[in-house]
Amino acid sequence: MTAIDTPAVRPANPNFSSGPCAKRPGWTPSALSDAPLGRSHRAKVGKAKLKAAIDQTRDILGVPADYRIGIVPASDTGAVEMAMWSLLGERGVDLLAWESFGEGWVTDAVKQLKLKDARVIKAGYGDLPDLSTVDFDRDVVFTWNGTTSGVRVPNGDFIPADRKGLTICDATSAAFAQRLDWPKLDVVTFSWQKVLGGEAAHGMLILSPRAAERLQTYTPPWPMPKIFRMTNGGKIIEGIFVGDTINTPSMLCVEDYLDALNWSKSIGGLDGLIGRADGNLKVIADWVAKTPWVDFLASKPEIRSNTSVCLKVVDPAITGLADDAQAAFAKQLASLLEKEKVAYDIDAYRDAPSGLRIWCGATVEKSDVEALTKWLDWAFAKAKSEIKA
Repeated sequence: MTAIDTPAVRPANPNFSSGPCAKRPGWTPSALSDAPLGRSHRAKVGKAKLKAAIDQTRDILGVPADYRIGIVPASDTGAVEMAMWSLLGERGVDLLAWESFGEGWVTDAVKQLKLKDARVIKAGYGDLPDLSTVDFDRDVVFTWNGTTSGVRVPNGDFIPADRKGLTICDATSAAFAQRLDWPKLDVVTFSWQKVLGGEAAHGMLILSPRAAERLQTYTPPWPMPKIFRMTNGGKIIEGIFVGDTINTPSMLCVEDYLDALNWSKSIGGLDGLIGRADGNLKVIADWVAKTPWVDFLASKPEIRSNTSVCLKVVDPAITGLADDAQAAFAKQLASLLEKEKVAYDIDAYRDAPSGLRIWCGATVEKSDVEALTKWLDWAFAKAKSEIKA
């Protein structure tokens, strides 16, 4: 094959978006046929579905029995906001940011909650901040996997078991693809539309006993919106954590999440899910290793995401261009692949450095990633030839 010959095989599923993400293999709308549409979520059938979603989440992720799991409004964002507004302010907080969503939590803590003792620890896209500088006598807010940078923490070893503060972890593109260290985490949040490819708008909020104690012993000084309230009269509203949701959930989305959880069990649970994501990342890593024009945005292999895989163009002919021209070239790569119906929505996130972002989570088939790499080479050769022309 010459540099601009069209590859013979297209990915069977071109959906490589980092959220909402690809549906599980074999998914059709018939998977939702048992949804109790038109019924109250407070009816027996609705409560049973919501409780099943919580119970199966606990089972697959290995969440400790004494941790509470709730379904909350507004996706992962809503879950993180609930935790921050309800728990922060009792002591100082360290805020870690190495990509746009971490930056968003910094903004909320500093500019919205106006916390007076907030320390921001940052790193640029592609790196982690120095985790040894984090003070765990304070509360700590961080993302486990930076969705827009493709950089994750390698494990939870940097968090001490005898910490005094709470750890609030945004794990939305890590849960179900990376092994979370539950004893080191006091609040964990994620959304259905990431690793399991569920439908959007609902978030999961998981609280350790330490977080639950904080809820019942600390009252924030600011007004608390109704959808953030997890206590009443100083006591936790336990209904939230058995499926009695704060707002009205979509039972269609609940059914879709249950379908994804059932599929997860069928492929071996968490081990199977992690194995699929790791296998997809290896395809990209093997291709990058032999491809001179591209590299990972993440600076070190141990911090590379196995879900939101971020890549940068390193060909000297492109890196020698002005920044806006480099960004235009990356967008041209994504546009060429979309026009060919090979890969949708793989341009880098709007706040991230120019490049590509390829979702490699568990719902993506390895064969599709393999096919995509050949098309990436094709798109690069075609776009570069047009620059020369």
